[in-house]
Amino acid sequence: MVTNKPVPAKGGSLIGATTVSWEDAYKGPNVMWRVPRNIHYGDNVVVRQDETAVFYRDGKVLAYLDRPDRYALTSLNAGIIGDVIKALSGVQQEAEVYYLQRRIFDGKYGSTEPYVFRDPDFGLVSLRLFGDYRWKVAAPDLFINQFVGTFGAVATPDVEKRLKDQMVVLIYNTLGKLKDQGLRVTDLAGQLSTIEQAVLGISPQHFGPLGVDIVQLQGISINLPDEVSKAVNTRSEMSVLGVNYMQYQAGQALTTAAANPGGAGSLAGAGVGLGAGLGMGYGMTGAMAGSMSSPGGVPCPKCAALIPAGVRFCPSCGTPVGAAPPAVAGPPCPKCGQPAPAGTKFCPNCGASMAPPAPRTCPKCQASVPASSKFCPQCGTAMPS
Repeated sequence: MVTNKPVPAKGGSLIGATTVSWEDAYKGPNVMWRVPRNIHYGDNVVVRQDETAVFYRDGKVLAYLDRPDRYALTSLNAGIIGDVIKALSGVQQEAEVYYLQRRIFDGKYGSTEPYVFRDPDFGLVSLRLFGDYRWKVAAPDLFINQFVGTFGAVATPDVEKRLKDQMVVLIYNTLGKLKDQGLRVTDLAGQLSTIEQAVLGISPQHFGPLGVDIVQLQGISINLPDEVSKAVNTRSEMSVLGVNYMQYQAGQALTTAAANPGGAGSLAGAGVGLGAGLGMGYGMTGAMAGSMSSPGGVPCPKCAALIPAGVRFCPSCGTPVGAAPPAVAGPPCPKCGQPAPAGTKFCPNCGASMAPPAPRTCPKCQASVPASSKFCPQCGTAMPS
């Protein structure tokens, strides 16, 4: 951080030279520090193990001091000579030293404006992202020229704000390139590692001119709008169940209706509204896996079996449902004689059991006689009614 705290004078001389160092008390989380005065003739600059010092004179980098040592610097800003030159020419030589830390810093980024992602399935989707990254100064001269000279940064937060904005732009650019390669919104959650590696791969192109190296990108999170997130979850469930959207919606509606204490009315209403897709949708709930062969029906209010359209009694339990019987092909009812769909247990017209009557025994010859026969087929004896 650039600070105006005074630099302790060490070993002062007649020409005003001192020993300059970046005191540990001033470092903290700061990535840079400028010696808050012009460097004088003969000043000594102490550089430690984790530091780099850049010596500027009249806007040019004269020395790049990256090894631990004590360095004596030269300028015309001597105690007497400098004042004479300034008095004669009106110009004072600018000689500065910037200290930089070489350690790795942790930063955070987050988008302030959404990124519009054009998806082939969901159309235009607004994405927001945030995460963490680690960085360090790679080229001190570029770093100072860009952040101090171009951007006017005076503190570490100014640097981190610039890096955060650049990181968001870089990730957006990466998403655009991956989208051109076929990336979809539904792939984002499973491709975060790929996105991170792609960002790190092209980060030198974006951060190299700033003198910064992005060491690590971690914890990237891409947020979808709520409605798109729900749609993605729905699509995932449909893929697992192996059904289409109509079947999925039918199953969801029937599951909701079955959980409703209203019971019969809710289930019947749901079935009528869903129409032909009801049988397959309800099959998803597991309640009617074997009754999907009768399209257009409604569930029985008592046993939840699927009832063919137009019948008056449930074919599974005989409960009245009040519909007018249509002309359907099938075996006749043993009581009323009306045809019934194959496999039904009770007559849709009168509610009688469709199970065939047990055979009778001839009172004369003891032969087995069908229930519908009036005479014994063996001896001709009349069977009692």
